[in-house]
Amino acid sequence: MSIIKSVRGFTPKFGENCFLADNAVVIGEVIMGNNCTVWFNAVVRGDVNSITIGDNSNIQDGAIIHGTYQKSKTVIGKNVSIAHNAVVHGCTVEDNVLIGMGAIIMDDAVIGSNSVIAAGAIILPKTIVEPGSIYAGVPAKRVKSIGEDMKEVILRTARNYPMYAEWFKQV
Repeated sequence: MSIIKSVRGFTPKFGENCFLADNAVVIGEVIMGNNCTVWFNAVVRGDVNSITIGDNSNIQDGAIIHGTYQKSKTVIGKNVSIAHNAVVHGCTVEDNVLIGMGAIIMDDAVIGSNSVIAAGAIILPKTIVEPGSIYAGVPAKRVKSIGEDMKEVILRTARNYPMYAEWFKQV
């Protein structure tokens, strides 16, 4: 069973039709929208600052969402996919974003809407990712603008995760 814990007087709040995998961890000041999914070994730890996650967003296997005490909260928009083993820390991720496997987003960065952060990329603190951009590398730099095909990939990925969750609810 997933771990849902209160801390410092804060208890996670979930929208409708959310899915938490058996060993997902959600702690503290977390507000999650509708149709969100948190997958195996993912940790959403709102113990030192708040975490807000918009509708239809997914936190995939092994991902970590956290913030910085008295400094940087984490805000994740709608239709955001945070891939396996990514770290999203004390930053803002706007709507319709795909964060690749193993990517790291550091404090006070802002990921603009309709953007892609490539697998393994490191977004340094206070980086502003322009909306509609693809960033890659270490440290991550803008590679190019996304096309209509990539916008569809972002939305399709966000739409698919609630469907995958249904498979586990039937077991």
